[in-house]
Amino acid sequence: MLIFFLPLFLVLLLIGMPVFFALLAAPGIMLYVEGMDRDIPLLFRNIYNGIDSFPLMAIPFFMLAGEVMNRGGITLSLVNFSQSFIGHVRGGLAHVNVMSSMLFAGLSGSAVADTSAIGSMMIPAMEKNGYSRKFAAAVTAASSVIGPIIPPSGIMIIYAYTMEISVAALFAAGVIPGLMIGLGLMLLIAAMAKRQNLPIASEKATWRQRGSATKSAFWPLLTPVIILGGILGGIFTPTEASAVAVLYTLVVGMFVLRTISLKDIPEIFTNSAKSSAVILLLVGAALAFKTVVSLSHAAEEMAAWTLTISENPLILLFLINILLFIVGMFLDAGPAIIILGPILSPVFISLGIDPVHFAIIMSVNLTVGLATPPMGLVLFVASSVSGVKVETLSRAILPFLAVEVAVIFLITFFPSISMTIPRWLGLA
Repeated sequence: MLIFFLPLFLVLLLIGMPVFFALLAAPGIMLYVEGMDRDIPLLFRNIYNGIDSFPLMAIPFFMLAGEVMNRGGITLSLVNFSQSFIGHVRGGLAHVNVMSSMLFAGLSGSAVADTSAIGSMMIPAMEKNGYSRKFAAAVTAASSVIGPIIPPSGIMIIYAYTMEISVAALFAAGVIPGLMIGLGLMLLIAAMAKRQNLPIASEKATWRQRGSATKSAFWPLLTPVIILGGILGGIFTPTEASAVAVLYTLVVGMFVLRTISLKDIPEIFTNSAKSSAVILLLVGAALAFKTVVSLSHAAEEMAAWTLTISENPLILLFLINILLFIVGMFLDAGPAIIILGPILSPVFISLGIDPVHFAIIMSVNLTVGLATPPMGLVLFVASSVSGVKVETLSRAILPFLAVEVAVIFLITFFPSISMTIPRWLGLA
Protein backbone atom coordinates (compact mmCIF):
# COMPACT_ATOMS: atom_id res chain seq x y z
CA MET A 1 0.00 0.00 0.00
CA LEU A 2 2.82 2.42 0.82
CA ILE A 3 3.80 2.61 -2.86
CA PHE A 4 0.50 4.40 -3.58
CA PHE A 5 2.17 7.62 -2.41
CA LEU A 6 3.42 8.00 -6.01
CA PRO A 7 -0.02 8.30 -7.68
CA LEU A 8 -1.18 10.37 -4.70
CA PHE A 9 1.73 12.74 -5.32
CA LEU A 10 0.65 13.13 -8.97
CA VAL A 11 -2.95 13.82 -7.92
CA LEU A 12 -1.80 16.54 -5.51
CA LEU A 13 0.24 18.15 -8.31
CA LEU A 14 -2.75 18.04 -10.68
CA ILE A 15 -5.00 19.85 -8.20
CA GLY A 16 -2.44 22.63 -7.95
CA MET A 17 -0.53 21.90 -4.74
CA PRO A 18 3.04 23.34 -4.88
CA VAL A 19 5.70 20.69 -5.53
CA PHE A 20 7.42 21.23 -2.15
CA PHE A 21 4.24 20.51 -0.16
CA ALA A 22 3.20 17.63 -2.44
CA LEU A 23 6.59 15.98 -1.93
CA LEU A 24 5.91 15.91 1.82
CA ALA A 25 2.13 15.46 1.91
CA ALA A 26 1.88 12.36 -0.31
CA PRO A 27 4.33 10.15 1.60
CA GLY A 28 3.18 11.63 4.92
CA ILE A 29 -0.45 10.67 4.26
CA MET A 30 0.46 7.14 3.20
CA LEU A 31 2.71 6.65 6.23
CA TYR A 32 -0.22 7.68 8.44
CA VAL A 33 -2.67 5.37 6.59
CA GLU A 34 -0.24 2.46 6.97
CA GLY A 35 0.11 3.09 10.71
CA MET A 36 3.75 4.12 10.37
CA ASP A 37 3.26 7.35 12.34
CA ARG A 38 6.68 7.08 13.96
CA ASP A 39 8.32 7.58 10.56
CA ILE A 40 6.50 10.85 9.77
CA PRO A 41 8.93 13.02 11.83
CA LEU A 42 11.69 11.46 9.70
CA LEU A 43 10.28 13.33 6.69
CA PHE A 44 10.70 16.71 8.36
CA ARG A 45 14.12 15.93 9.83
CA ASN A 46 15.32 14.97 6.37
CA ILE A 47 14.35 18.35 4.94
CA TYR A 48 17.06 19.93 7.04
CA ASN A 49 19.44 16.99 6.64
CA GLY A 50 18.99 17.18 2.87
CA ILE A 51 19.90 20.86 2.75
CA ASP A 52 22.72 20.67 5.30
CA SER A 53 25.35 19.68 2.75
CA PHE A 54 28.64 21.22 1.65
CA PRO A 55 28.26 20.12 -2.02
CA LEU A 56 24.83 21.79 -2.23
CA MET A 57 26.36 25.16 -1.34
CA ALA A 58 27.45 25.26 -4.99
CA ILE A 59 23.85 25.95 -6.05
CA PRO A 60 23.36 29.34 -4.31
CA PHE A 61 26.88 30.41 -5.28
CA PHE A 62 26.35 29.58 -8.97
CA MET A 63 22.94 31.30 -8.83
CA LEU A 64 24.64 34.37 -7.35
CA ALA A 65 27.34 34.31 -10.02
CA GLY A 66 24.66 34.13 -12.73
CA GLU A 67 22.78 37.07 -11.20
CA VAL A 68 25.98 39.12 -11.09
CA MET A 69 26.68 38.36 -14.75
CA ASN A 70 23.14 39.29 -15.80
CA ARG A 71 23.30 42.59 -13.95
CA GLY A 72 26.82 43.27 -15.18
CA GLY A 73 25.86 43.42 -18.87
CA ILE A 74 28.09 40.49 -19.72
CA THR A 75 25.42 39.23 -22.15
CA LEU A 76 26.05 42.18 -24.47
CA SER A 77 29.76 41.42 -24.76
CA LEU A 78 28.96 37.76 -25.61
CA VAL A 79 26.47 38.80 -28.31
CA ASN A 80 28.93 41.27 -29.85
CA PHE A 81 31.66 38.63 -29.81
CA SER A 82 29.40 36.10 -31.55
CA GLN A 83 28.19 38.61 -34.13
CA SER A 84 31.70 39.66 -35.09
CA PHE A 85 32.46 36.10 -36.19
CA ILE A 86 29.20 34.80 -37.69
CA GLY A 87 26.88 37.81 -38.10
CA HIS A 88 27.74 38.15 -41.80
CA VAL A 89 26.32 34.77 -42.90
CA ARG A 90 22.71 34.32 -44.04
CA GLY A 91 20.58 33.84 -40.95
CA GLY A 92 23.44 35.43 -39.02
CA LEU A 93 21.49 36.79 -36.05
CA ALA A 94 19.82 33.41 -35.51
CA HIS A 95 23.30 31.84 -35.44
CA VAL A 96 24.44 34.60 -33.06
CA ASN A 97 21.50 33.78 -30.78
CA VAL A 98 22.50 30.11 -30.56
CA MET A 99 26.22 30.82 -30.20
CA SER A 100 25.53 33.38 -27.45
CA SER A 101 23.47 30.77 -25.59
CA MET A 102 26.34 28.28 -25.83
CA LEU A 103 28.74 30.86 -24.39
CA PHE A 104 26.25 31.99 -21.75
CA ALA A 105 25.73 28.36 -20.71
CA GLY A 106 29.33 28.19 -19.56
CA LEU A 107 28.68 31.16 -17.28
CA SER A 108 25.25 30.73 -15.70
CA GLY A 109 23.98 27.17 -16.26
CA SER A 110 20.37 28.35 -16.24
CA ALA A 111 17.90 28.06 -19.12
CA VAL A 112 15.57 30.67 -17.66
CA ALA A 113 18.41 33.17 -17.16
CA ASP A 114 19.55 32.53 -20.74
CA THR A 115 16.05 33.08 -22.15
CA SER A 116 15.46 36.33 -20.29
CA ALA A 117 18.95 37.79 -20.71
CA ILE A 118 19.61 36.88 -24.34
CA GLY A 119 15.95 36.98 -25.41
CA SER A 120 15.39 40.55 -24.23
CA MET A 121 18.33 41.60 -26.39
CA MET A 122 18.20 39.29 -29.41
CA ILE A 123 14.46 39.02 -30.10
CA PRO A 124 13.96 42.77 -30.79
CA ALA A 125 17.24 42.86 -32.76
CA MET A 126 16.21 39.89 -34.91
CA GLU A 127 12.76 41.36 -35.57
CA LYS A 128 14.34 44.67 -36.61
CA ASN A 129 16.65 42.73 -38.95
CA GLY A 130 13.72 41.11 -40.76
CA TYR A 131 12.94 37.94 -38.82
CA SER A 132 9.43 37.19 -37.62
CA ARG A 133 9.02 37.64 -33.88
CA LYS A 134 7.78 34.06 -33.44
CA PHE A 135 10.89 32.68 -35.20
CA ALA A 136 13.18 34.80 -33.03
CA ALA A 137 11.38 33.66 -29.86
CA ALA A 138 11.52 30.01 -30.97
CA VAL A 139 15.28 30.16 -31.61
CA THR A 140 15.82 31.81 -28.22
CA ALA A 141 13.73 29.23 -26.33
CA ALA A 142 15.28 26.26 -28.15
CA SER A 143 18.87 27.41 -27.67
CA SER A 144 18.42 28.36 -24.01
CA VAL A 145 18.07 24.70 -22.96
CA ILE A 146 21.82 24.40 -23.61
CA GLY A 147 22.30 26.39 -20.40
CA PRO A 148 21.87 23.52 -17.90
CA ILE A 149 23.71 21.01 -20.13
CA ILE A 150 27.06 22.73 -20.72
CA PRO A 151 28.63 23.06 -17.26
CA PRO A 152 28.27 24.53 -14.73
CA SER A 153 24.77 23.13 -14.27
CA GLY A 154 22.48 23.43 -11.29
CA ILE A 155 20.40 20.38 -12.18
CA MET A 156 23.53 18.24 -12.50
CA ILE A 157 24.61 19.31 -9.02
CA ILE A 158 21.16 18.30 -7.74
CA TYR A 159 21.31 14.93 -9.54
CA ALA A 160 24.86 14.24 -8.35
CA TYR A 161 23.95 15.01 -4.74
CA THR A 162 20.67 13.08 -4.81
CA MET A 163 22.19 9.99 -6.43
CA GLU A 164 25.66 10.27 -4.82
CA ILE A 165 27.77 10.43 -7.99
CA SER A 166 30.60 12.76 -9.00
CA VAL A 167 29.65 16.33 -9.93
CA ALA A 168 32.92 16.66 -11.88
CA ALA A 169 32.08 13.54 -13.92
CA LEU A 170 28.63 14.91 -14.77
CA PHE A 171 30.06 18.29 -15.72
CA ALA A 172 32.60 16.63 -18.01
CA ALA A 173 29.92 14.41 -19.55
CA GLY A 174 27.71 17.40 -20.38
CA VAL A 175 30.18 19.26 -22.58
CA ILE A 176 29.81 17.30 -25.84
CA PRO A 177 26.00 16.85 -25.67
CA GLY A 178 25.62 20.60 -25.09
CA LEU A 179 27.87 21.44 -28.04
CA MET A 180 26.01 18.92 -30.21
CA ILE A 181 22.68 20.58 -29.50
CA GLY A 182 24.12 24.01 -30.30
CA LEU A 183 25.74 22.86 -33.54
CA GLY A 184 22.62 20.89 -34.51
CA LEU A 185 20.48 24.01 -34.12
CA MET A 186 22.95 26.02 -36.19
CA LEU A 187 22.88 23.41 -38.98
CA LEU A 188 19.07 23.56 -38.99
CA ILE A 189 19.18 27.36 -39.15
CA ALA A 190 21.66 27.16 -42.06
CA ALA A 191 19.25 24.90 -43.95
CA MET A 192 16.30 27.19 -43.16
CA ALA A 193 18.34 30.25 -44.17
CA LYS A 194 18.69 28.96 -47.74
CA ARG A 195 15.09 27.81 -48.04
CA GLN A 196 13.49 30.87 -46.41
CA ASN A 197 16.09 33.44 -47.53
CA LEU A 198 16.75 34.60 -43.97
CA PRO A 199 18.42 38.03 -43.68
CA ILE A 200 22.12 38.78 -43.30
CA ALA A 201 22.79 40.70 -40.08
CA SER A 202 25.83 42.74 -41.04
CA GLU A 203 28.84 42.99 -43.27
CA LYS A 204 31.75 40.70 -42.54
CA ALA A 205 33.71 42.09 -39.60
CA THR A 206 37.38 42.93 -40.02
CA TRP A 207 39.94 41.13 -37.91
CA ARG A 208 40.49 44.37 -36.02
CA GLN A 209 36.77 44.48 -35.14
CA ARG A 210 36.86 40.82 -34.15
CA GLY A 211 39.89 41.49 -31.99
CA SER A 212 38.09 44.37 -30.26
CA ALA A 213 35.00 42.17 -29.62
CA THR A 214 37.21 39.37 -28.31
CA LYS A 215 38.99 41.79 -25.98
CA SER A 216 35.64 42.94 -24.53
CA ALA A 217 34.45 39.36 -24.08
CA PHE A 218 37.78 37.99 -22.82
CA TRP A 219 37.16 38.37 -19.09
CA PRO A 220 33.62 36.93 -19.16
CA LEU A 221 34.78 34.05 -21.39
CA LEU A 222 37.50 33.25 -18.88
CA THR A 223 34.85 32.34 -16.28
CA PRO A 224 34.10 28.78 -17.53
CA VAL A 225 37.81 28.20 -18.06
CA ILE A 226 38.47 29.00 -14.40
CA ILE A 227 35.47 26.99 -13.16
CA LEU A 228 35.95 23.86 -15.27
CA GLY A 229 39.73 24.04 -15.30
CA GLY A 230 39.78 24.25 -11.52
CA ILE A 231 37.29 21.39 -11.02
CA LEU A 232 38.63 19.00 -13.64
CA GLY A 233 42.22 19.84 -12.76
CA GLY A 234 41.62 18.97 -9.11
CA ILE A 235 42.48 22.49 -7.93
CA PHE A 236 39.17 22.96 -6.13
CA THR A 237 35.85 21.21 -5.57
CA PRO A 238 32.66 22.25 -7.42
CA THR A 239 31.51 24.09 -4.29
CA GLU A 240 34.79 25.98 -4.02
CA ALA A 241 34.62 26.67 -7.76
CA SER A 242 31.19 28.25 -7.34
CA ALA A 243 32.54 30.62 -4.66
CA VAL A 244 35.50 31.49 -6.91
CA ALA A 245 33.01 32.19 -9.74
CA VAL A 246 31.14 34.69 -7.55
CA LEU A 247 34.32 36.49 -6.55
CA TYR A 248 35.60 36.55 -10.13
CA THR A 249 32.33 37.85 -11.63
CA LEU A 250 32.08 40.55 -8.96
CA VAL A 251 35.62 41.70 -9.71
CA VAL A 252 34.94 41.71 -13.47
CA GLY A 253 31.60 43.50 -13.12
CA MET A 254 32.77 46.12 -10.59
CA PHE A 255 36.38 46.81 -11.54
CA VAL A 256 36.99 45.60 -15.11
CA LEU A 257 33.74 46.30 -16.99
CA ARG A 258 32.53 48.79 -14.34
CA THR A 259 28.89 47.84 -14.97
CA ILE A 260 28.05 47.04 -11.32
CA SER A 261 28.14 49.49 -8.44
CA LEU A 262 27.88 48.95 -4.69
CA LYS A 263 24.23 50.03 -4.69
CA ASP A 264 23.40 47.09 -7.00
CA ILE A 265 24.79 44.47 -4.61
CA PRO A 266 21.81 44.21 -2.16
CA GLU A 267 19.31 43.55 -4.98
CA ILE A 268 21.65 41.02 -6.62
CA PHE A 269 22.02 39.11 -3.34
CA THR A 270 18.28 39.27 -2.62
CA ASN A 271 17.28 37.93 -6.05
CA SER A 272 19.77 35.06 -5.91
CA ALA A 273 18.75 34.22 -2.32
CA LYS A 274 15.08 33.88 -3.36
CA SER A 275 15.93 31.64 -6.31
CA SER A 276 18.31 29.50 -4.23
CA ALA A 277 15.79 29.10 -1.41
CA VAL A 278 13.22 27.59 -3.77
CA ILE A 279 15.70 25.06 -5.15
CA LEU A 280 17.16 24.09 -1.76
CA LEU A 281 13.73 23.57 -0.21
CA LEU A 282 12.86 21.27 -3.12
CA VAL A 283 16.08 19.32 -2.62
CA GLY A 284 15.38 18.94 1.10
CA ALA A 285 11.83 17.74 0.42
CA ALA A 286 13.13 15.39 -2.28
CA LEU A 287 15.54 13.76 0.17
CA ALA A 288 12.62 13.20 2.54
CA PHE A 289 10.62 11.80 -0.40
CA LYS A 290 13.55 9.52 -1.25
CA THR A 291 13.39 8.07 2.29
CA VAL A 292 9.84 6.85 1.68
CA VAL A 293 10.85 5.55 -1.75
CA SER A 294 13.33 3.31 0.08
CA LEU A 295 10.76 2.25 2.70
CA SER A 296 8.20 1.39 0.01
CA HIS A 297 10.68 -0.62 -2.10
CA ALA A 298 9.36 1.32 -5.12
CA ALA A 299 12.68 1.03 -6.97
CA GLU A 300 12.75 -2.75 -6.60
CA GLU A 301 9.12 -3.09 -7.72
CA MET A 302 9.77 -0.73 -10.64
CA ALA A 303 12.79 -2.82 -11.65
CA ALA A 304 10.78 -6.04 -11.56
CA TRP A 305 7.96 -4.48 -13.57
CA THR A 306 10.38 -3.00 -16.10
CA LEU A 307 11.98 -6.39 -16.76
CA THR A 308 8.55 -7.81 -17.63
CA ILE A 309 8.50 -5.43 -20.61
CA SER A 310 11.94 -6.37 -21.91
CA GLU A 311 15.38 -7.34 -20.64
CA ASN A 312 17.07 -5.50 -23.53
CA PRO A 313 18.62 -2.30 -22.11
CA LEU A 314 18.40 -0.54 -25.51
CA ILE A 315 14.64 -1.05 -25.75
CA LEU A 316 14.17 0.06 -22.16
CA LEU A 317 16.32 3.18 -22.74
CA PHE A 318 14.16 4.04 -25.75
CA LEU A 319 10.99 3.70 -23.66
CA ILE A 320 12.39 5.64 -20.72
CA ASN A 321 13.34 8.50 -23.05
CA ILE A 322 9.72 8.68 -24.20
CA LEU A 323 8.56 8.68 -20.57
CA LEU A 324 11.04 11.40 -19.56
CA PHE A 325 10.09 13.50 -22.58
CA ILE A 326 6.41 13.35 -21.54
CA VAL A 327 7.28 14.12 -17.90
CA GLY A 328 9.38 17.08 -19.07
CA MET A 329 6.31 18.56 -20.78
CA PHE A 330 4.59 19.02 -17.42
CA LEU A 331 7.24 19.08 -14.68
CA ASP A 332 10.30 21.30 -14.29
CA ALA A 333 13.69 19.59 -14.68
CA GLY A 334 14.84 20.00 -11.06
CA PRO A 335 11.78 18.48 -9.36
CA ALA A 336 11.56 15.75 -12.03
CA ILE A 337 15.16 14.71 -11.39
CA ILE A 338 14.84 14.59 -7.62
CA ILE A 339 11.54 12.68 -7.85
CA LEU A 340 12.35 10.18 -10.60
CA GLY A 341 16.11 9.80 -10.13
CA PRO A 342 15.94 7.58 -7.01
CA ILE A 343 13.32 5.38 -8.72
CA LEU A 344 14.71 5.03 -12.25
CA SER A 345 18.46 5.17 -11.75
CA PRO A 346 18.81 1.93 -9.73
CA VAL A 347 16.77 0.07 -12.36
CA PHE A 348 19.10 0.99 -15.22
CA ILE A 349 22.29 0.65 -13.20
CA SER A 350 21.21 -2.93 -12.44
CA LEU A 351 20.93 -3.47 -16.21
CA GLY A 352 24.57 -2.46 -16.67
CA ILE A 353 24.08 1.20 -17.69
CA ASP A 354 26.85 3.47 -16.37
CA PRO A 355 25.46 5.78 -13.63
CA VAL A 356 27.02 8.88 -15.26
CA HIS A 357 25.65 7.92 -18.68
CA PHE A 358 22.12 7.49 -17.32
CA ALA A 359 22.46 10.77 -15.41
CA ILE A 360 23.28 12.62 -18.63
CA ILE A 361 20.40 10.96 -20.52
CA MET A 362 17.99 12.01 -17.80
CA SER A 363 19.42 15.52 -17.36
CA VAL A 364 19.46 16.35 -21.08
CA ASN A 365 16.01 14.89 -21.70
CA LEU A 366 14.35 16.78 -18.85
CA THR A 367 16.22 19.96 -19.75
CA VAL A 368 14.85 19.83 -23.29
CA GLY A 369 11.46 19.42 -21.62
CA LEU A 370 11.83 23.01 -20.40
CA ALA A 371 11.16 24.13 -23.98
CA THR A 372 8.53 21.49 -24.76
CA PRO A 373 4.80 22.32 -25.07
CA PRO A 374 2.45 22.57 -23.32
CA MET A 375 4.01 23.47 -19.94
CA GLY A 376 7.71 24.08 -20.63
CA LEU A 377 8.87 26.89 -18.32
CA VAL A 378 11.19 28.36 -20.96
CA LEU A 379 8.24 28.70 -23.37
CA PHE A 380 6.43 30.93 -20.88
CA VAL A 381 9.54 33.02 -20.24
CA ALA A 382 10.17 33.42 -23.99
CA SER A 383 6.50 34.28 -24.50
CA SER A 384 6.72 36.93 -21.79
CA VAL A 385 9.91 38.43 -23.23
CA SER A 386 8.72 38.39 -26.85
CA GLY A 387 5.00 39.00 -26.52
CA VAL A 388 4.31 35.93 -28.71
CA LYS A 389 1.46 33.68 -27.54
CA VAL A 390 2.57 30.35 -26.09
CA GLU A 391 0.43 28.45 -28.61
CA THR A 392 2.12 30.24 -31.53
CA LEU A 393 5.56 29.75 -30.03
CA SER A 394 4.83 26.05 -29.42
CA ARG A 395 4.29 25.48 -33.15
CA ALA A 396 7.30 27.54 -34.20
CA ILE A 397 9.71 25.65 -31.92
CA LEU A 398 8.86 22.15 -33.18
CA PRO A 399 11.66 21.89 -35.84
CA PHE A 400 14.24 22.91 -33.23
CA LEU A 401 12.88 20.41 -30.73
CA ALA A 402 13.24 17.68 -33.36
CA VAL A 403 16.99 18.39 -33.50
CA GLU A 404 17.26 18.24 -29.72
CA VAL A 405 15.34 14.97 -29.52
CA ALA A 406 17.68 13.50 -32.16
CA VAL A 407 20.67 14.46 -29.99
CA ILE A 408 19.02 12.82 -26.96
CA PHE A 409 18.74 9.51 -28.81
CA LEU A 410 22.31 9.79 -30.12
CA ILE A 411 23.75 10.20 -26.62
CA THR A 412 21.46 7.42 -25.38
CA PHE A 413 22.56 4.77 -27.88
CA PHE A 414 26.18 5.93 -28.30
CA PRO A 415 27.51 6.26 -24.73
CA SER A 416 30.98 7.29 -25.91
CA ILE A 417 29.57 10.69 -26.95
CA SER A 418 29.08 11.74 -23.34
CA MET A 419 31.46 9.33 -21.58
CA THR A 420 34.68 9.98 -23.50
CA ILE A 421 35.73 13.11 -21.60
CA PRO A 422 34.93 11.74 -18.10
CA ARG A 423 36.82 8.52 -18.90
CA TRP A 424 39.73 10.44 -20.40
CA LEU A 425 39.94 12.47 -17.18
CA GLY A 426 39.62 9.35 -15.03
CA LEU A 427 36.28 10.47 -13.55
CA ALA A 428 34.18 7.52 -14.73
